[in-house]
Amino acid sequence: MIKDTRSFALVLAFLASFITPFVGSSINIALPPISQELSINALIMGWIPTTYLLVLAVLLIPVGRFSDIYGRKKIFSLGIIIFTTASFLAGFSISGEMLLFLRVIQGIGSAMIFANVTAMVASVFPVMERGRALGIAVTGAYLGLFLGPVLGGILTENLGWRSIFFFNVPLGIITTFAAFKLKEEWRPAAGESFDLTGTFILGISMVLVILGLTQLPETIGLLLLIAGLIAGLVYYLYQSRVEAPVFDLSIFKNRTFGFNSLATLISYTASYPIIFLFSLYLQYALKLNPATAGLVLSVQPLVITLSSSYFGRLSDKKDPRILAMGGMSLVTLATFGLAFFNDYLWEIIPLLMIMGIGFALFGTPNNNIVFSSVKKKYFGVAGASLSTMRVVGQLLGMAFALLLLNIFIGGSFIGPDNIDLFILCTQISLILFGILCFGAILVTWKGKEPD
Repeated sequence: MIKDTRSFALVLAFLASFITPFVGSSINIALPPISQELSINALIMGWIPTTYLLVLAVLLIPVGRFSDIYGRKKIFSLGIIIFTTASFLAGFSISGEMLLFLRVIQGIGSAMIFANVTAMVASVFPVMERGRALGIAVTGAYLGLFLGPVLGGILTENLGWRSIFFFNVPLGIITTFAAFKLKEEWRPAAGESFDLTGTFILGISMVLVILGLTQLPETIGLLLLIAGLIAGLVYYLYQSRVEAPVFDLSIFKNRTFGFNSLATLISYTASYPIIFLFSLYLQYALKLNPATAGLVLSVQPLVITLSSSYFGRLSDKKDPRILAMGGMSLVTLATFGLAFFNDYLWEIIPLLMIMGIGFALFGTPNNNIVFSSVKKKYFGVAGASLSTMRVVGQLLGMAFALLLLNIFIGGSFIGPDNIDLFILCTQISLILFGILCFGAILVTWKGKEPD
């Protein structure tokens, strides 16, 4: 029975980790035909991917706490059903507003999935097997990222953009079946109250901060950012006076948890916009067509997909901190390499491969460190915190990249007149992201508890 439960848990971990990254990475390929068919303007088109990330960032922590009280498997299963239903309905969208609304619903379902999947897997498997299981989950996530632009492009070209959403429906059904096969339920905070007031304050804080960052350097962006930080301070003062806050910040007093969660945030802030910038660089500077550019960019997630499971097993046997630091060191070197050696594909592709190995070597061992540093009671909060760090890191990285593009190019289209400025912007961005990656190495090293 235990063996069967773990088998279903692995299926669940792989598929649940695959589905939402696939939608997130494939939707960008489909935006032009969506815009054309639904007659939506650039503003609504830009919010189709952004809204999804924003909903995830705001809800992950509250949903993690809610799941700890009312049952992780129950909330996870409901999330899969919501996500699958929203995906199915999104395929029938008749307007940009309808699609945007269903992306919000998808985000809600994804939050319920992501807040629980790693915690459930960590709860099913003992410590000596946890790294392998988490490695399979990471493999699923990066396979989704890899297949997103490739399979998304094929589906969009041959079956239309709606097929991207329909593709998720059978996967969601299989995942729901696997979830119901797990007999155990996890409610480590059963009977405790859910902090609605804290949820509202924390949510407002995150929305204002993220909206502010995406609108910098405009004055309104700065005002929103300041208001969000003030709301965050209010939450910090509030949660210390509540018996069961929605997000107990005292967990960050655990040095290992706090520092390695911060390393996750930094790594995603530095890494996520690199692919965005290079998707533009390959097409505008190197004159590659979108299909070829997509294949080049798929090298990194493909390498991560192929190696994450191995490094997960390795982190069960070797010191995961050393592995994570080694992985981020490779990422740092590759990022600096891309900043100075990006004129030819024979330079870019090996560096993307090195970066992929680095992220695989960092990601799963880092997750293993975080979960091994807290008691099972906090697995839900730990999983939600890690997922939030990833999503917020992605948003921070994109906000930073867009800020630099705005400084160098402004509202102009990228073309022959400003291609040199764009290349300079990309180079400076990569240098700054490389410095951030080096910072993640230091943070991981500092995360060791004193002897």
